Amino acid sequence: MKKFYIVGLVVILMMAIGMIAYGTYLNESGENQIATRMKERSIPLQGEKAKYRNLNPVFTLETINLSSDEMADAVALIDGRIENAFVKKNSYVKRGEVLFELVNEDIPIKIKQAESSLAKAEAQVLQSQNSFNRYSRLKDRNATSMEKYDEAKLNYEAAQANLREAQAVREQLSVQNSRQGVIAPIDGEVLILYKQIGAYVTAGTPIALVGNFERLTFSLPVEDADARQLKIGEQFELNFTNSKGFKKAYDTEYGAGNMGDNQVFTVHVKEIMPDLSQMAAMRKVVFEIDNRVGILEQQAYTEVELIRSASHRALTIPLSSLSENHQYVFVVTSENTLDRRKVNVGANDGKYVEILTGLKEGETVITSATKGLEEGTKVTLTLTGGDK
Repeated sequence: MKKFYIVGLVVILMMAIGMIAYGTYLNESGENQIATRMKERSIPLQGEKAKYRNLNPVFTLETINLSSDEMADAVALIDGRIENAFVKKNSYVKRGEVLFELVNEDIPIKIKQAESSLAKAEAQVLQSQNSFNRYSRLKDRNATSMEKYDEAKLNYEAAQANLREAQAVREQLSVQNSRQGVIAPIDGEVLILYKQIGAYVTAGTPIALVGNFERLTFSLPVEDADARQLKIGEQFELNFTNSKGFKKAYDTEYGAGNMGDNQVFTVHVKEIMPDLSQMAAMRKVVFEIDNRVGILEQQAYTEVELIRSASHRALTIPLSSLSENHQYVFVVTSENTLDRRKVNVGANDGKYVEILTGLKEGETVITSATKGLEEGTKVTLTLTGGDK
C-alpha cells in the first residue's frame, strides 16, 4: 500500500513539474511572438515630399498701429468770437478753405484809428517835403544857413519814418482783419469740432481737427537680413481677419469701392530705416496703406495678415509636419522607419513653410499625427499633395 502511495506521489509531482515547464514554455513563446509582432508592426501615416514651390509669405501680426501724416488743427489766429461755421463734422475741405468766421470788434476801430494816423503822417510828409525842397533851393543860392537846411532834411526824414510806421500798423491790422476767417490747413475731412458758434477763443486755439486718411502708415521692426530682401515700393496685401475691429473712432465717411469685411488693402514699402547702406542689426520698415475706400482710420487694429505679393522659389513642406516649436520633423527613411530631424524654417504662406536647412528635395515628412511618434517606428505611408 505504501508502495502505491509513493508511486502516486511521484506521478503527481512529475505532472506538476511538466505543467510548470509547459506554462513557462507557453509564456516565453507568447512573449517572443508579441515582441516579433510589435517589431513588425507598422503605423499607417500620411506624408508629403519636400519640394520647391512658389511661396507668397504670410506674416501674422497681432497688432498694427495706423497713423496719418496728414492731420492738423485749424487754428484761430486772432482773438474773437465764432460768428459763423461753414462746415460740419465729416465735411470734406480743401486746404485754404474758410471753415469758420471770427469777429473781433476791436479790429475795425483800430483800423479807423490807423487810417487817421496814416492820413496825418502823409500830410506831415508832404509838408516836410515842401519845406525841405525850399531850403534845398535856398542852400543852392547860399541864401540860408546849413543849420536850417539840415533841420528841414531831418524833419522830412522823420516824417517819412512816421509814415512807414503808420503804414505798417495799418497793414498789420489788415492782416488781423483777414485772419477772422479760420482756414483748413490741409485737404481732408473735418474729424473733430472743438468749438461751436458763439464760443470766444484766443489766438492759437484749435477750432477743428482736419485729417486725410486716404494714405495710412504703420511700421514693423525687421532683422537686417530680412529687411535686405525688401525693396522700396514693393507691394503687399493687408488682410484683417478680425473685421469686428473696423470701428470708426472719428466716424469718417466710406469711399467708393468699399467691400466691408471682404476688403483687402494694398500696401507698399514706403521707407526702410536706417538706410540699407548703414550697418544695423534691426531696421524699421514703414508700410503705406491705400485706404481710399475709407474703412480704416488712425488707430490700432488686431489680427492682421500681411501677404507678400511677389513670390519666391523655396524648398517647402506643409506647416502641419512641424512639431516642437516648429523645430523638428519626422522623415521617412528608405526602410519605412521614422527619423526625427531638426530643421530651420523661414517664411510661410499659411499652408507651406520654407525650409532653410535640415531637409533635401524629395525627402518625405510625416504630415499627420506627429505628436507621440518616436524614432525608429515603422510606418505604412500614404503620400498626399499629389506626390507619388
